[in-house]
Formats: sequence, C-alpha cells, structure tokens
Amino acid sequence: MKLAIVTDSTAYIPDDLLKKHNIYTIPLSVVFGDESFREELDITTEEFYKKVQEEENLPSTSQPSIGSFVQLYEELSKDYDGVISFHLSKRFSGTYDAATSAGQMVENIKVFAYDTELSAMPQGFFAIVASELVAAGKSIEEIMVYLDDMKEKTRAYFMVEDLSHLQRGGRLNKGQAVIGSLLNIKPVLHIEEGLIVPFEKIRTRKKAISRIISMLEEDVESKDVKRVVFMHANNRPSIEKIRSDFSEKHPEIETIISYFGPVIGTHLGEGSIGVSWYSN
Repeated sequence: MKLAIVTDSTAYIPDDLLKKHNIYTIPLSVVFGDESFREELDITTEEFYKKVQEEENLPSTSQPSIGSFVQLYEELSKDYDGVISFHLSKRFSGTYDAATSAGQMVENIKVFAYDTELSAMPQGFFAIVASELVAAGKSIEEIMVYLDDMKEKTRAYFMVEDLSHLQRGGRLNKGQAVIGSLLNIKPVLHIEEGLIVPFEKIRTRKKAISRIISMLEEDVESKDVKRVVFMHANNRPSIEKIRSDFSEKHPEIETIISYFGPVIGTHLGEGSIGVSWYSN
C-alpha cells in the first residue's frame, strides 16, 4: 500500500521538515469577529500576534470542514492507496472526527485517522515518524503498533504567562485559572488523556522552565531520547537560548525549534513556552 502522510496545521512542523518528509497539511482557522483566517495561509503567526495585541476581543478557533478533508483525500487518491491522517486531540477539537467522517466518504483511498491526543509539534512528531516508517517499507499494521507505543513514550510540558486564555477556551477549569492568576503561579502544564491539566505549581517563569528541563535531563540520563522540540509563542529568542543550552550538553540529540501558531496561540497566549520529547 502506497501511503500518504497528512496532519493539520496545528502540528506547526517547520517547512523544511514538511518538505523532507513529504507531509501534507490541512489548515484550522482563527476567527476575529466575522472574519475567518486559515492559519499560515490567510494569516501568518507574526500577523496573528500583532492582531491580538490590537484587537479588543480575543479570537475564537475553527476546525476544517469535512468537505475540505474530502477534497484533500480525493486529490491524494490519484497517487496513493492510503493515508494516515494525524490530528490534535479530539478533546481539543472536532478535527479528528471530521477526518474520520471524510475518510468514510471517499472511495478510492483508505483513510486511517489517528488521534495523537496531543497538539503542536508533539503531534508533528507522529507525522514525521510515520513518514520515516513508510520510507522504511513498514506495513500499516506495523506503523500503527509503533505509533501506539510511541504515544506512551512521548512527553510534553508547557508554561503559560496567563491562564485566562486556557480558561476562556474551556481548556482549563475556572478555579484553576483564578488561583493561578491570584498567586502569580506559573504552573507547569501537560496533556493527560487528551486534556491540558496542571502538572506542578511553580511560582516563577524561570523555575517553571528549569523544572521542565530537569525532567528532560532525567529522561536523557535514563532513556534513549530520540528528538526534542522547543516551542514558543512569539518569543523565539528565549526558546533559542533554552535549546542552545541543551544542545551544547547533548549534541548527539536531534533538536527542533517550533512555535505555537494562531490556533494554539489563541488558547495558550503570547509568551508561552513548551518542550516535548520522545524516547525509543
């Protein structure tokens, strides 16, 4: 079976890696008032954060239509027998369900929709690894077994400047947001069963980042860490320094810089950082 790899735009895979691994993407959108913008097509990440600073109200987000998935899958059916379609947690968005529905509507291609239970570049890891497995000649059954095992070995941690973004979007309960804001806590967050939840309450940004890096270092010592991604929300200099410090100590580990684009940035807020990695 000749397999294509698809993911949605919230994976924020750098362009060079998209091209290298021949990964197709479908965009989600941000909505300001009556205007909808497909991320990275109608609005860049830089334009998004500038617009957020200027607008009185925060935007909302919107998933791709089933029709847009059908169109993409039908186009891919000209060259492929099947497609593995990787998407952000179905508890964040209806994107995975839309992909599943579209897969049942197309005829000349078999669609395997996959809920990564993650988002941003941790989600992108799955698309990259699947592409490598396809290139190695693995069957769809072998690929799915590997991905399910990889899901258990993927860790992702985040630190946000303002919990109100997550609370407003329903990704964090109101009590957690209020307590964090009142106490000026910078909690380390992670994703558990497809939902963003507090992992540890920490008082300062510096200590929160240090805690995340210490967990990464623990896994580097005890496990075979394959790749690490450092993510930021309109704060590249800060994340480049964190990555540089890590790479100096561990030049043998592949590192990537990614970002939180418009859709995920809407929920996390400017200034957020994240680190994710997986092990063999």
